[in-house]
Amino acid sequence: MFRWMTVCCTAVVVLAAGLSQVRAQPRDATLAVVMTNDATANQIKVYDAGTSKLLQTLSTQGQGAAGGNARGVRQLDGEMVAAVNNGSNSVAVFRRTGKGLHFERLVTTTSAPVSIDFGNGHMYVAGETTVDSFVLHHDSVGSRDGSVTLELAGGGVPPSGATAQVGVADDRHLLVTIKTDPTPGTVDVVGLDDDGAISGAAATAVSAPAGTLTPFGFSVYPDGSAVITLAHTNQLGLFRDSAFRTVVTPGQAAPCWTTRVGKYVFTANTASRTITRVVGTGSNVFTDSAIAASIATGGAPSDIDAAAGVLGVIDHGAGQSHLSLFSYNAFGELAASGAPITVGVPNANGVAIVPAKERP
Repeated sequence: MFRWMTVCCTAVVVLAAGLSQVRAQPRDATLAVVMTNDATANQIKVYDAGTSKLLQTLSTQGQGAAGGNARGVRQLDGEMVAAVNNGSNSVAVFRRTGKGLHFERLVTTTSAPVSIDFGNGHMYVAGETTVDSFVLHHDSVGSRDGSVTLELAGGGVPPSGATAQVGVADDRHLLVTIKTDPTPGTVDVVGLDDDGAISGAAATAVSAPAGTLTPFGFSVYPDGSAVITLAHTNQLGLFRDSAFRTVVTPGQAAPCWTTRVGKYVFTANTASRTITRVVGTGSNVFTDSAIAASIATGGAPSDIDAAAGVLGVIDHGAGQSHLSLFSYNAFGELAASGAPITVGVPNANGVAIVPAKERP
């Protein structure tokens, strides 16, 4: 009996030690990736989101100069980052390598790219006049397997600088926002086939509501409803089943970019230099905090992203770009994480928060 007790106790100790080792596995840093958007030699800058330290500056192998867009940089599952080269009709794809990233490849787009999203086993890229789908193979971007021309609600293709953002609505549809002041603007609903590729059928062009302007950034809930900023009338719209269901006014000026964390959608408000927290439902949008945080630099926000307890905002002011990092809790409450980072370029455009990954 004593002998069996000794064996069992030894096994428990070994098991506990093994569990301790599993729990103690090191994790790579959560990264904040910012695109410099240089018109001649575009780059991304990779920061440790915990320490604000600059880890890498990597070429995108192309030219920047995107403007008036959202999600020019996008990440997938902490393993892949993609950035638009607006001036050279390409998207640069990077892979996670422990504490940083490495350049993997370029993919060519059918029009100057402005926005990226991932979903349904694909990377989707909206350009000035088209939206493309690229199949993913084992987390690597493959060939283009679909494309369709974007359309305005009043007819015709978007003018230069009008396309704002692409986002996955569900397994059958993409949304693309198009700004066309002084007309309200358009949300294109783009169909996908059974494999997630763009089907090639003409997009359904939905006008923004009368009395509103500039559908711009948006975030989609799991049920397919989307909170869309209507930037130039200081409003937010709830879009579902190819129609705007309601329009609300959150009380901040020029809400443009958005990111979603669970039930909360955060908007970056360019003119107010603030971040607003709202909650969307199937038929309404409620303001939870009109000023969830302010931009300490006084600069105008130009993109926002959040993941893994970190929210990042890019801003521009006095010829300089800054990256501000915040932590958030389960209630969507924001707290500044260190001082704003000076990026060192005037027109940074696009930020992606890349979650930490466990290492074996």
